[in-house]
Amino acid sequence: MASARPQLYTTDAAQPPRLCAKRCRACGYTFFPPHAYSCESCGAAAGQIEPRLLAGSGVVQASATVHVHHDPNTPTPFTVASISLDDGPTIRALMTCPTDAKLSLGDRVRAVLVSTDSDADGNARTELRFEKTPKVEAT
Repeated sequence: MASARPQLYTTDAAQPPRLCAKRCRACGYTFFPPHAYSCESCGAAAGQIEPRLLAGSGVVQASATVHVHHDPNTPTPFTVASISLDDGPTIRALMTCPTDAKLSLGDRVRAVLVSTDSDADGNARTELRFEKTPKVEAT
């Protein structure tokens, strides 16, 4: 399987996906998506920026379902959520559920890899999405 965006997340089938972020050694700021420029927070030079893997888990802060897309080839509906990651930054990501009907603010979510389509060679392509973390019932 090929990753649609290999620079953004890990794809080891034996491990949950992790997000490939960057961290500033000068101020500690962590940002995603990564880039090789200066720090977004303090302006430290690129030499102060180091890679950092983030756990793909967090809490839903907001969500919206898109029912109509300008590209007719994009399947709808789909849901986008604002997720505060446990390891720092808040990101926007696609959810595995097509609508936000069963998604609430404060829900725990986790990153998963989903098969989306095929590349030019016919290899399955995966993308990072987030799914609601099943609640563990107390016994």
